[in-house]
Amino acid sequence: MSRRRAAERPAPVVLLTCEHGGNTVPAAYRALFAGQARRLASHEGYDIGALAAARALARRWRVPLVAGTVSRLLVDLNRSPAHPRLLSALTRTLVAPERERLLARHYHPYRGLVHGWIAARVGRGERVVHLSVHSFVPRLNGQRRDCDLGLLYDPSRTDEAALCRDWQAALGDWAVRRNFPYRGTSDGQVVSLRRAFPAGAYVGIEIELNQGLLRSPARARQLVADLALTLPV
Repeated sequence: MSRRRAAERPAPVVLLTCEHGGNTVPAAYRALFAGQARRLASHEGYDIGALAAARALARRWRVPLVAGTVSRLLVDLNRSPAHPRLLSALTRTLVAPERERLLARHYHPYRGLVHGWIAARVGRGERVVHLSVHSFVPRLNGQRRDCDLGLLYDPSRTDEAALCRDWQAALGDWAVRRNFPYRGTSDGQVVSLRRAFPAGAYVGIEIELNQGLLRSPARARQLVADLALTLPV
């Protein structure tokens, strides 16, 4: 956001989330994952490096972080309840009552916590900037994804578009692309929250970090430091 816009209204409160932070499988479901150790350790199982980056940002900004650590192969916390990939092929075979118990234990509490935190602040008249931290594989289907990080947003929401333009400009030493490698309007928790809260009260941005970059501790630390210093709010 521009300095002029920022000066016209109070600073927002910031919330960090990380939907794919870990690859944990609770004991009750481990039998379903027999022989799946390699998949769980890959990007299929979680967003490699995303949780470490989110924790580092939370420390630097001194803001809350809500992180999911169950594997996306158990249940994808970033998908809508009706999305066909909410459950993976490994858990989709559960009978209906077991699927409901899985969602009640691991999906709904996470989504409810994030929604409730935002609703409480919006209800007090505060404005929320929600940053959802993810990571992506540097090459997919033989195609190189040529950026260090992506900023995903809804182009129709002017505050989101302005924040991402300003942040991209401030991160001039990094290869930053907007709405890449995914569209900011594709199904996800941020998209569902946009439907729940008006644009003037809620700004939702997904940060996508290149896992190739995150494999270098020095470069990962520098990127986190630069992100922390340049957030335009």
